[in-house]
Amino acid sequence: MEKPRQKFKDIIDQASAAASKMHRDELMFLYKGVPYPVTFCSPEVFRAMESFEARSDDIILAGYPKSGTNWLTQILNDLADIHEKKTQNKQNTVDNEELEEFPYLEVGDTEKYERMKRLPSRRVIVTHLRPEYLPRSIFKNKAKILLLIRNPKDVATSFYHFTKRMAPLPSYETWDDFFEAFMTNKMAWGCYFQYLSEWNKYADDENVMAVTYEELKENRVVGVKNIAAFLGISMTEAELQSVVERSSFQSMKKNSDKTHGSFGEILFRKGGVSDWKNLFSEDQNEKMDKAFEEHMRGTKLGTKLKYEMYCKA
Repeated sequence: MEKPRQKFKDIIDQASAAASKMHRDELMFLYKGVPYPVTFCSPEVFRAMESFEARSDDIILAGYPKSGTNWLTQILNDLADIHEKKTQNKQNTVDNEELEEFPYLEVGDTEKYERMKRLPSRRVIVTHLRPEYLPRSIFKNKAKILLLIRNPKDVATSFYHFTKRMAPLPSYETWDDFFEAFMTNKMAWGCYFQYLSEWNKYADDENVMAVTYEELKENRVVGVKNIAAFLGISMTEAELQSVVERSSFQSMKKNSDKTHGSFGEILFRKGGVSDWKNLFSEDQNEKMDKAFEEHMRGTKLGTKLKYEMYCKA
């Protein structure tokens, strides 16, 4: 049975409705040099977010847009539910619908962080932010951080298709126009290579676990087991299989109307690997290969991405 996600649907619908009345140039604003969509984020919310107090048992999912965060959120929510059922000594009387919050930390209103204090543990919190823009309490209180990364060519490809249907984000007439914007730091939430480079500074932290989209696609059973072990959550074989089955692309796409409303149709497009081969020109391949070489070659996250395997034509 899927959890009700009315707050999620409402915020998406409101943002889309507001954006549909705006000019393309009005859709983004800069905060500390990084572009963000005005219908989802605001400077006031970013300032209020600094007061957010993380718990040591929080699960923070960090991932750049179109890296698979909605997919991994499904897995993490299921794991948190399994943990909750095993560790609760009394029946949960919390009204989850009443306390529901939009899962992305930087999206909402200025009162959100005060309301989040009422959310029961373990909280699953998602963010697209680079580490230097996150509340310091996340690192100070040693919350568990799942860092989800994906090969940059598929990120760009997925982001391109996403912007064509997502009203709160500027759309581009052609793939070539989009690629130019992607490579010149004009994307919502900033440059992906800078995102990877900044998070690489935390790759060796004991409370950070990096997971690639590709490895989860290759073997979801092993991936779920490793994530559960990192979070200290034990599972029976039946529980493991349930998490794996519910997080399949087919299952999530089928249930997307319940979990994400009309937004689900936009989110769950293909869910594959190497779709970039349908768009990238030879020149674009060379430009991205060079950018990866400059930013990520020899780094821990760069090695983990297996660029030679997934990003070479």
